[in-house]
Amino acid sequence: MNDNPTGASGLRVVPPRTIALIGKYQSREIAESLCLLADNLSGRGITVIIEEATVSNSGLPDDMRQWEQGDFAAIGARADLAIVIGGDGTMLNAARHLASYRVPLVGVNQGRLGFMTDIARNEMLTCMDALLEGRFTPESRMLLGAEVIRDGHRVGANLALNEVVVDKGAIGRLIEFALFIDGEFIYNLRSDGLIASTPTGSTAYSLSANGPILHPQVTGVALVPLCPHSLTNRPILVGDRNEIEVRIIHATDSRVHFDGQVTYDLKPDDIVRIRRSEYSICFLHPPGYSYFAMLRQKLHWSEQPRIH
Repeated sequence: MNDNPTGASGLRVVPPRTIALIGKYQSREIAESLCLLADNLSGRGITVIIEEATVSNSGLPDDMRQWEQGDFAAIGARADLAIVIGGDGTMLNAARHLASYRVPLVGVNQGRLGFMTDIARNEMLTCMDALLEGRFTPESRMLLGAEVIRDGHRVGANLALNEVVVDKGAIGRLIEFALFIDGEFIYNLRSDGLIASTPTGSTAYSLSANGPILHPQVTGVALVPLCPHSLTNRPILVGDRNEIEVRIIHATDSRVHFDGQVTYDLKPDDIVRIRRSEYSICFLHPPGYSYFAMLRQKLHWSEQPRIH
């Protein structure tokens, strides 16, 4: 990350000079958008770095591989911000890789719902004026850090922007686990699993499991049981300073998932320990962005029913 001045919140607010572009792998449509945007930014005097796996897996024609390429470490060291072209899955992957470098992210939506990708593809180039003039609004989003403890040793760890999920795996049997918060026993539960969701992830897997929607300014973690074998087990919202432990009691094929993209296998007596990460990610929103307006649009609130 460059030594640019920051605002009082610690988020960079100055116009960028070096921009990284990250796209969904193996997508010809996104490759075309990426080339269009790279050409536009280069013409404005911006140094462009394209994430190297995006280039190698996107099918870019050889004569368009003219821009500098770099891995996430190179992007973290040099880029003032990164523009992510794709859907929320692409944004999640970029966030986990770049959080420790504090590189802000801008999302161009070429996916489906796109809760984290604010800019429509047809508005991509027209939004660049406001972005390069520093008129996008920064917003900090918390991440979770989780580790898998087995026989007293850490055997896996990762970050999650959306959620950490402990589930039963591919075999259709329930798992049984014990939940502890700050060392205090909460309950034993037989279920399909448990979601530990950030506010960002509250509109993802947690939402489909009847979890609450949390505004990004809420610094809490929603614990949402998956198909609990008890009607009294409901979602719980805990503070961002609490330490959450899931201790596997009985399971055949259980796993822990980070944003649905990174997975570790679990065994009985394993402990999944979840805390708020020391890192956060900065989203840059275009002028006029509203979280509630986004919810109304994506979740179709206040729409009149269709009469056939």
